[in-house]
Amino acid sequence: MTGTITDGPNLVDRSKYGPWAVIAGGSEGVGASFAHQLADAGINLVLVARKPGPLQETAAAVGARGVEVRTLSLDLTDPGSVSQILAVTEDLDVGMLVYNAGANSYGSDFVEGDLSRFQNVIDLNVTAQLTLVHHFGAKMRARGSGGLLLVGSMSGYLGGKHLSIYGAVKAFGRVFAESLWLELRDHGVDVLELVLGVTRTPAMERAGMNLSGAMNVSEPDDVAREGLTHLADGPVWVAGSNAARVEEISGLDRRGLILKQHERMLKLFPQKANTGEDPVRTRG
Repeated sequence: MTGTITDGPNLVDRSKYGPWAVIAGGSEGVGASFAHQLADAGINLVLVARKPGPLQETAAAVGARGVEVRTLSLDLTDPGSVSQILAVTEDLDVGMLVYNAGANSYGSDFVEGDLSRFQNVIDLNVTAQLTLVHHFGAKMRARGSGGLLLVGSMSGYLGGKHLSIYGAVKAFGRVFAESLWLELRDHGVDVLELVLGVTRTPAMERAGMNLSGAMNVSEPDDVAREGLTHLADGPVWVAGSNAARVEEISGLDRRGLILKQHERMLKLFPQKANTGEDPVRTRG
């Protein structure tokens, strides 16, 4: 078992980011990759995810690497979910929080959509994240070390059809991370918003994304490794060679950029182009 991950200029240091890490959304895809790579660094894990099957599979796999693992199968949109996480981790010295639970669970034209389901998107991407960051961030600041890695999306850089709430919460998450980084940088706590583009995850496959039509597709292991390698390079790191694209969609011609992005999304989800369905139900 190694004590660090060395695929990059920085190290995942167990003395700073351990001995325990909490991964929200840690059962599959990028979350599972974070779990495996942190386990390789000798960091014990608390894995939180909604689906018990994939959660237990990942827990067994990383536990076989010699670290302790605790699991919680729960829905982070449930108001009582965060209190369960705090109870399970009460006796642990948590040096890292990875918030990877941020899917778009509901998409619709806003004025015709269900407000309660939009609220679930907000609760998952904003409310639960803020509560966990507030709790663990305070403890990390008090001990003078730690890392907060918040997984974001390129969707937070411009609007999209059926993405009014998802794009907005992702934009909120990035600005929140920037401010948090400024607050904690002199207290030994690293803050990073890891911005993902199109990533080959089970969630993307279930959503029917045409990955062959994507210009740049990232792999979960590469994305997780990039995030961990650049954790100290906050406040924002754009993963998967997407930095140029993020710079492009941050331009001032908002009308033109949004219309072009809409055409790109229709190509990624061709089966939904003429159905009126949500073109994106997860990160991208």
